[in-house]
Order: sequence, then C-alpha cells, then structure tokens
Amino acid sequence: MFCVPKVCFPNKESLLFAGPIFSREALTTPRRLRHFLIRSGYVAGLFVLMYTAGQATFGWQQVRSLGDVAHFGGLIFQIFALLQMTLVLFFGMLFTAGNIAQEKDRQTLILLLMTDLRRREMVLGKLLASLLLPLVLVATSVPVFCVTLLLGGVAPDQVAWVIGLCTAATFASGAWGGLVAFWREKTFQTLAICVLGLVLFLGAVEAVVAVAGSSSVIGGVVGLLNPYRALLAVMNPFESHGGLTYSQVAVRSVSALSLLAVALISVSIVRLRVWNPNQASFAPPKSEKTEVAGETRVRHRTIWTNPVLWREICTRAYGRRMVLIKLVYYAIAAFVVSTLWSSSGSGEMLLGVVSPAGIGFVALGLLSLLLVNAQGVTSITTEKDTKTLELLLVTDISAKEFVFGKLSGVLFNTKELIAIPLALIGWQLAIGGVGPENSIYVLLSFLALVGFAAMLGLHAGFSFDNSRASIANSLGTMFFLFIGIIIFMILLVEARSSFFLQFQSFLVFILVGSIGLYASLTHRNPSVALTLAAGGLPFLTFYAITEFLLHGTLGVCFSILMAYGFTTVAMLIPAISEFDTALGRSTLDKS
Repeated sequence: MFCVPKVCFPNKESLLFAGPIFSREALTTPRRLRHFLIRSGYVAGLFVLMYTAGQATFGWQQVRSLGDVAHFGGLIFQIFALLQMTLVLFFGMLFTAGNIAQEKDRQTLILLLMTDLRRREMVLGKLLASLLLPLVLVATSVPVFCVTLLLGGVAPDQVAWVIGLCTAATFASGAWGGLVAFWREKTFQTLAICVLGLVLFLGAVEAVVAVAGSSSVIGGVVGLLNPYRALLAVMNPFESHGGLTYSQVAVRSVSALSLLAVALISVSIVRLRVWNPNQASFAPPKSEKTEVAGETRVRHRTIWTNPVLWREICTRAYGRRMVLIKLVYYAIAAFVVSTLWSSSGSGEMLLGVVSPAGIGFVALGLLSLLLVNAQGVTSITTEKDTKTLELLLVTDISAKEFVFGKLSGVLFNTKELIAIPLALIGWQLAIGGVGPENSIYVLLSFLALVGFAAMLGLHAGFSFDNSRASIANSLGTMFFLFIGIIIFMILLVEARSSFFLQFQSFLVFILVGSIGLYASLTHRNPSVALTLAAGGLPFLTFYAITEFLLHGTLGVCFSILMAYGFTTVAMLIPAISEFDTALGRSTLDKS
C-alpha cells in the first residue's frame, strides 16, 4: 500500500518505461558534483542577469514608483523567457545528438542493438537520458521566474505557460536531434544537420505564415510550431493574437510541439534498426585495379607531404553526404538574400542601429561560426573515439603538421560557409548599402571570429577526454558568447546612459563571463596567456558593443581583432609547441 518509493526511485519497475538506459542515467547523474554545480550555477547566472538588468535600468538611484518596478519585472521576465527558450532548443538538441553520436563513434551502439532492448527503450532511453539536464534546469528556473511575480507586471499563468512551452520545445528539439543522430553516421554531419534543420524549420514556418497570412487557417496552424511565436504572445498578453487569448495560443502551441515530438520519436523508433548498423560502414574499401602484362596491380592514391591535411581534404573523413549540409545552408542563404531583395533595403532597424542587411549578415555569420566550430571540435573527437589519434601519436608527424593540417582542413571543408556571408557584404558594397571602409572592417572582424571558432573547436577537443564534454564546451562557449552579446545590446539600449555608468552596471556580468571562459579555456592546461584572454575578451567585447551602439567603426574592429585574435593565438601556441601537454600527456608518460 505504501507507493511513495515507486514515485521517488527510478530504478523501480514502474518507471522503466524508457528502459534501463534512462534508469541508469537517472540514478547516476545526481551522484556527480557537476550536476549540482550546473544546476546552482544556472540559477546564480539568472540572478546575476537580474542584478545587471536592474543596475542598467535604475543605476544606483532609489526606486520609489511601483510602476517602474512592475516595468522592470516585465522586462526581466521577457529576458528570462527568451533566454531559456533559446537554451533548451539548442542544448536539448545538442545533448541528444552528441550522446547518440558518441555511441556510434565508439561502436557501442552496435552492442546495444545486439541486446534484447526494444527499439522503444533505446530511443526513449537515449532521449530522456540526454534531456535530463535541460529538463532539470527548466524545473530549477521555476523559483526564479516566481521572483518576477513579486516585482509585478507578470501574471502567474504567464510563468506557467513559459515553463510549459520550454518543456515542450525541449522534447521537440531533443527528438529532432535523436532522429538525425540515429540516421547519420558522422558526428559533424549530425551536428550540422541538426543546427541547419532547426534554422530551416523555423524559417519555413515563418515563410508559410507570411505567405498564407497569420489570420488564415493554414498560417495559424503552422505558426503554432514556432515556439517563439507563442512565447511572444505570452509575453505580450494585451495584444491581439488573431482573436485568441495568450493562454489559448500557448496551449495550442504546446500541443502542436508535443505532437511534433511524438512524430519524430515514432520515426526514430520505426527506422532504428533500418538505419543502424549502416551497411556502408562494413563495405570493403574500393581500390582501382589495372592489368599490366597479365598481372593485376592495385593503384594507390598519392598522399601529400602532410598526411593529416591530405586526409582532411581528399578523403571522406566526415561522411559521404557533406553536400547535403551545404545545400541546406545554400537554401537558408537564398532565403535571406530573397528577403533582402524584396525589402529593397527598407525595414525596421533592430535596436535602432542594425539594418535589415546587417541582420541577414549576422544571422548567416553566426550560423557559419557555429558550423566552423562544430567542424573543428569533431575533427579531434572523432580521432579520439575511433582510436586513430593513438596511432598518429606514434608516427613521425609533428605537432605543427597535425594542428595546421586539422585547422586548414576545417577552413577548407567550410569554405562555402565562410564565403557566402562575405559575398553578402560584397553585394551590399556594390549597391551602396555599406561603404568601402566599413566593409573592410566587417571583413577583418568576421575572419578573426572564424579563426577563433575553428581554433576553439580544436582546443576543446584537446582539453576534454569525453567527446560529449568537448562538444558541449566548444559549442556552448560560442553559444553563450552570442547570447551574451545580444543581452548586452538589449540592456544597453534600455539603459542609454554614459559608458562609465554602463560599465559599472555590467561589471558583475563581465566578471562572471570571464570566470566561465577561464574555466572552459584552462580546463586542462592553464597558462598566463589563456588567463589574460579569458579576462580581456568579455571586457573588449563589451567595449566593442558600446562603441557599435555609438556608431563607431574602427574601435569595434580593433577590439574584436585584439580580443579574439589574441585568444586564438593563446590557444594555438601551446598546441603546436607542447602537443603532448595539450592532450594531457607527457613524453615521460608515453615512453
């Protein structure tokens, strides 16, 4: 009669609906110190953001008006909601895809397929085990959202619907990441298709709504699949939403996202043993044979002086369907260009300073940087998981050949992703949308960020033994840099005060960012250069943002080149000079 243990302990038979994979994760995760640090760190980060927003909004003055406090409560609620929605969409997909991709790289997924696990248990087990941390963070954020209720300007049902939308979006993005990971073989293909697919899906939803009209039946139904639309409706309860209240919009969006997640999970369950194991992975390598004087000779390919660079460029090290990733990126770029072409340069300025052409360049640029970073980190983690890095370490390949070979391979394989944003700037230069001087500044800044993204991926691959940790830290660092920049810009536009007062308000936020960057960059091999980079990069980024909002040009470019260029060099020098140390080894350990 006493049924509490069946609810509290996931190892009981009643909770094994997802199989032993989820049961093991649910039992072992709370035993790790990292679980509690991440959970408490997320709440602390939200409160630091609240403090920073309060300082940027009010400064050091005493607030007496209840209206001002309620306005601040509504502002911080909107920032928290948008931030958490973006986090769960990105990390829910990333954790699920990375977890399954690691099983494939280590050839352990085949062992799971040989057991008596049901397809449902494998798919749901991997999905729920991967989403355990994002869902815990969503639950942890509930008390923080309730604090906004004390400030005013927010209703309790708004908080409830934000939590519901974030939960549904987590399952939908995780289901998409799991489907792609079970489908594709290579880790980079998995991550790239996940990110591009999510962006393309949201863009397709908005395109259908724009063509059909938000008031039409088709536009209304399709628009429910975009969680940001429902989130904006919840954040603006007094606006018209096609004759529906924000609660009705939210419940329909949650239902639509839940049905989408169920559909994606069902496809993964049905196709699991069709996609895995991939028959191509067992096919013998093809060789060219020629007959000379009655003898059959095998024709081998000529390998370059740097075999690492040759493998990156001349072989299919990252899968046979890399063209699919580029085609999806081309489709997104074509959508951006067509939108800019139809608008003819007219449109609302973002935050009053960013033009529509700038928004398109930023969107494509951020997407390219994420993919370049994913290519960099997976180029190292794949070597580790397939045990080929051990073979490379016993050859006569030097550290410079390995690092520069990998770095050059990353830039070569993503050359189209780098060239298209630059071509967009060239187009704007040709039609007079941007001046020659500013176009040079944008070119130099973007190339500096590309080098930083590629090197950060290699550095994370060297620093962490676990592939999931490498991918999460590398892409997570890029993601939080972008999110931090966007939050900075929003709060700075909201504050509109002097630079000195702004710096005082954002000082705590900058220090927290420096600590987080220091922990990521110096995880294995701390150095003075990396410490300086971790401390200087957030400050210089803050200066570049404020200079940009003040319509500066040269100062923005110089700050980006100094911050990200120095950090790139600080990560590159140890990798090529102390290769064994960068991998957590030493010459003595190898002998």
